[in-house]
Amino acid sequence: MSLRVDLNCDLGELEGAEGWARELALLPWVTSINLACGLHAGDPQRIRLLAQAARAAGVAVGAHPGYPDRAGFGRVELELSPEAIRDWVLYQVAAVGGMLKAEGVLLNHVKPHGALYNRAYRDREAAHAIAEAVAAYDPECWLVAQAGSELAEAGGRIGLHTAREVFADRGYAADGSLLRRGTAGSVMTDPEAVADRAVKIVSEQAIPLADGSRIAVPVDTICLHGDNPEAGEIARRLMEALRAAGVELAALPPRPRPFRVRN
Repeated sequence: MSLRVDLNCDLGELEGAEGWARELALLPWVTSINLACGLHAGDPQRIRLLAQAARAAGVAVGAHPGYPDRAGFGRVELELSPEAIRDWVLYQVAAVGGMLKAEGVLLNHVKPHGALYNRAYRDREAAHAIAEAVAAYDPECWLVAQAGSELAEAGGRIGLHTAREVFADRGYAADGSLLRRGTAGSVMTDPEAVADRAVKIVSEQAIPLADGSRIAVPVDTICLHGDNPEAGEIARRLMEALRAAGVELAALPPRPRPFRVRN
């Protein structure tokens, strides 16, 4: 197998010393991270500290903007207009991008979070608003979007460098969207099962659906969730299994722009 994929993880979402330790433990097992921007989870200090840790580990860093909803962890659908979505996403991306710049770290990509990400799978106007926000901040920044989504299509129309994402630890509905959390098979916690599933997805370039069928998708990046209780072991087994299958793991390549990265 001659394939190359990014292995990304959502970080900055866990609280306290235990959460910090769990997030740091993931860095050796991923190639990029997506930082919560402070509205659904996270805070400026955690953004700064994770940027420093990622720089030391050689891991690419992106922004993970969500709905302004800490109470619902960004996983509750909000009735925001496309214009409001654009503004909230641009606000979050600019905040994280500015903090990363102060640490000498490049904002490599943007990946929406939770209910906003799910909305952008099916909602053309919301997807376009997100893509517009990314392009307004930095047109050379990668947009990470679920494979087969309206968001992936919007990124392509605008001319963004768009990476198609699949999930190692989430189940898919029959229409290709993610299963709603709380339903059977929506979240997977067994490290061996997740690793085996990810190898099949990458090798076959297809995802298994809840009805037993499969749908062909291009795979540029694989996500695992940092708030999964088994995230550390899943990440380790995932990286080991993919490498054993001959898959090269590497972050999305930085796009050229006038920026000096701290040594």
